[in-house]
Amino acid sequence: MEKGSKQWRFKERKDLTFASDLTIRGMLKKLNRAIDATDPRPVIQLGHGDPSAFPCFRTSPVAEDAIVDSVRSAKFNGYAPTNGILPARRAIAEYLSSNLPYKLSPDDVNLTSGCKQAIEVVLSVLSHPGANILIPRPGFPSYEALAAFNHLEIRNFSLLPDKDWEIDLDAVEALADENTFAIVIINPGNPCGNVFSYQHLQKVAETARRLGILVIADEVYERIAFGTNPFVPMGTFGSIAPVITVGSISKRWVVPGWRLGWLVITDPNGILKETKIVESIHGCLNICSDPATFIQGAIPKIIEGTKEDFFKNINDILRQDSDICYERLKGIDCLTCPHKPEGSIFAMVKLNVSLLEDIDDDIDFCFKLVKEENVIILPGITVGLKNWLRVTFAVEPSSLDDALGRVESFCQRHAKKQ
Repeated sequence: MEKGSKQWRFKERKDLTFASDLTIRGMLKKLNRAIDATDPRPVIQLGHGDPSAFPCFRTSPVAEDAIVDSVRSAKFNGYAPTNGILPARRAIAEYLSSNLPYKLSPDDVNLTSGCKQAIEVVLSVLSHPGANILIPRPGFPSYEALAAFNHLEIRNFSLLPDKDWEIDLDAVEALADENTFAIVIINPGNPCGNVFSYQHLQKVAETARRLGILVIADEVYERIAFGTNPFVPMGTFGSIAPVITVGSISKRWVVPGWRLGWLVITDPNGILKETKIVESIHGCLNICSDPATFIQGAIPKIIEGTKEDFFKNINDILRQDSDICYERLKGIDCLTCPHKPEGSIFAMVKLNVSLLEDIDDDIDFCFKLVKEENVIILPGITVGLKNWLRVTFAVEPSSLDDALGRVESFCQRHAKKQ
């Protein structure tokens, strides 16, 4: 047979190839290829959500020791139950219950390979023909990608920059119909750096109850709050409407590569059990891969042994970074940050391209910025807002100041002449 004469029947799935180009990882991969290797200045990453890249954000020694102890114990070399080992689930239930008006059971907790797998599981379980899901814009693009993969109709509601990025609840009610099954909220906010108030979250729960839908609460940045509003878990309102909370140790312990997440049922009325959603979650986990068992084994020591001083230090650095980011951006004419970040590690910044020469849009801005200044920022279109930028401020404060100085120089160089 001549080479190439066979007619192969497999082919690419073009929707996934196209979608991957618009993911955060896909976009950052392209931006990293545009780095000028001849520039002697260090590359400063303000695009990704991985603070562990910077020395000031190293995880706690307790967490490191717990991993070592877990491996050396030889107790966690085998397979784990599909929903996770009991000591880990118990530790996470107690940890999350400390912020709730009722006590979670270990049976409410399901361990996953990071928060993203928790999202995959819940969207897989809740998908059915004709169903739609309400997703914030701007938001975390994996929700849209995974919803599309599960053939779910996506209906975007807006977050309002002039109202501290609160949810447009009137739009939510207008978007929902009899085929809507859930609303996604991300708190503290990725990409907006906002922290929803108790009152606003209660309104979200009441809206969900009226619509007969559940709330998927993405709290991967839980307790990373350093502004006016304290972090309030959505599960606080689980008696109003059922809540599925997804989270992980990734951000608070600064270990995103450890891939230990959770999917937690916060539903004191038992609605999700009665409707067999809990049973379906367990069924889905039975055919999924698990987080590494030795990391599960370390969880009790990680959670119980990490002192509050560690978390306070992280939040203090992020508060300082937020101040630097917000104040430096004020001095750049073409950029506007409508709300000072009060949580997570991100800020959304509006780009006014009409004030710039030879800059077409946010993607063009970011590619020219990295080529000229060795600074990487994520184009806002990747998270749902064209001509905005998502800036990660979880950086060494001196490096953040340096990076924003380079951004200012870039904007001055490209400013339209008066």
